[in-house]
Parts: sequence; C-alpha cells; structure tokens
Amino acid sequence: MNLSVELLGAAALLAGLVFVWISFRYAWWRRGIPLDHPRILMYHMVREAIAGSRYNKLRVAPGLFEQQVVWLRRNGWRFVTVSQLANKPRGDKTVAITFDDGYRDNLLQALPILKRHDACMTLYLVADRDAAPDWPAQRKAARAGSDLSGETRLNDDEVREMIASGRVELGAHSMTHADLTKIDDRRRQIELCESRTRLETLFGVPVHSFCYPFGLFTAKDPQLLRDCGYTTAVTTEPSIVSPEQDDPMHWPRVKVSGTEGMFAFRLRMRTGRRSLHG
Repeated sequence: MNLSVELLGAAALLAGLVFVWISFRYAWWRRGIPLDHPRILMYHMVREAIAGSRYNKLRVAPGLFEQQVVWLRRNGWRFVTVSQLANKPRGDKTVAITFDDGYRDNLLQALPILKRHDACMTLYLVADRDAAPDWPAQRKAARAGSDLSGETRLNDDEVREMIASGRVELGAHSMTHADLTKIDDRRRQIELCESRTRLETLFGVPVHSFCYPFGLFTAKDPQLLRDCGYTTAVTTEPSIVSPEQDDPMHWPRVKVSGTEGMFAFRLRMRTGRRSLHG
C-alpha cells in the first residue's frame, strides 16, 4: 500500500512538473490578442534545416511553410503586404507575411507556395548583398564564418522575377545589413536612405517600408526613416500590432521558427509569442 501511495505521489509530482514546463515553454494560458489586430509574420528562409546549425530557427521547411499558409487561408486570414496594411482600414483577420535579407529559396520555395494559395509577401532586401557577405559578423565578431553566410542570395534578375509575379512587395533592409547602433551618421544615411534609392532605381518600384537589421536601431532612426520617405518600419520585437504598439515606424512581428511545429505557430498567431520570452 505504501509503495502504491509513493508511486502515485511521484507520478503526480512528475505530471505537475511537466505541466509547469509546458506552461512556461508555450505560455498557452496567455490572453489572446483580438483577431482584428493585424499579424505581421517574420520569416527568413524556406528550406530544410542544416544538422547542427545554430540558425535553423531561420529555416522553415517547405512542407511546414505550406501547412502554415494553408492554415491561414482556411481560417479566414486575409493576406496583405505591409504597405497595404498601412493604407487599408482594419477590422478583419489580416496577416502580412514578411521575409528578411533576400535568400534565393524565397523565389524557389516560398513564392510557388504563395502562388498556389493566392497569398503575397513583403521582401525586405539588403540592397548591396555582396558588400557584406558575412552578416552575422556585423552583429558579433564571434559569429564570423557561420553556415548562414553560405546561404545563396537572390541576384537582381531573381528579385525582378519575384516582383513581376505580382505577389511580392519590395522593402528595404539597409544597404549592407549593418548594426545601426554601431555606425556614424554618414554611414547611417547610406544604410537607411540610399538603400531605398538604390532599390527603387534597380527595380523600378516604390519602396515604402524598412526592416531594422537584427531588429536594432537608435532613437534617431525612426525620424530619419520618415525623412528618407518611408512610411512603415518593422522590428524583431515578438508581438502583434495593437493600439498600444501601433507606431508605424516600430511595428512588432510574430516570429516564425523552423524548429517549431504547428501548435507553436497557432499559439503565436493567437498571442504573438510562443513562450514568456518570445
């Protein structure tokens, strides 16, 4: 009898610990954000993971990406670009899919899926993708030479092909993916303003939206972006656009991780985060 009681007690304790762990990891109890608040989703790549890579959160498998787009479509979400989000009245379930940096799999993998399901995206493109081949090193020198630097990037003709599809809005992601907190004002002007000019000149389309590299920026950057002609800017802050977070030069996004499944994706769509910390 005593042994049975001890086993039941141990089982109850284990179940309690598992419940606490799941609650912390997924924060399923967090109050959901009303569905009429737009969701801006943050992606980087649509490709299979690389064994042992620290950057697999940025790599969403094609099958998972399609599953996410299908789920959004079936659940009544309306796909828009970030500029459309800024210019249209709200009140329904609206989602903007964004891709950062400019990797070739955005054309080869993501775009065909978007076409199949009548969806669209905003591509935040680094204007000079050859000037700084090792983007992670711009943030931390210790990250130099990572496998992320070896990912194939879009060339100009491939960007034109994406734009010609009618499903891709072009946004700026700086000139060289610089850490804006570490550069002087002259370089800042190039990274923010000249990147817009170059993209508009190269591709013949207006560029109204900016994405802060690494999600980092200084207090002066939002106004400089306005002066450069941008109307919106997105961050990497994990949240959902709401009345409390509706500065168009500081819009948060919902992170989509390649190391998570559909449960976490649906949770992020409901609350903006998967866990207590993002």
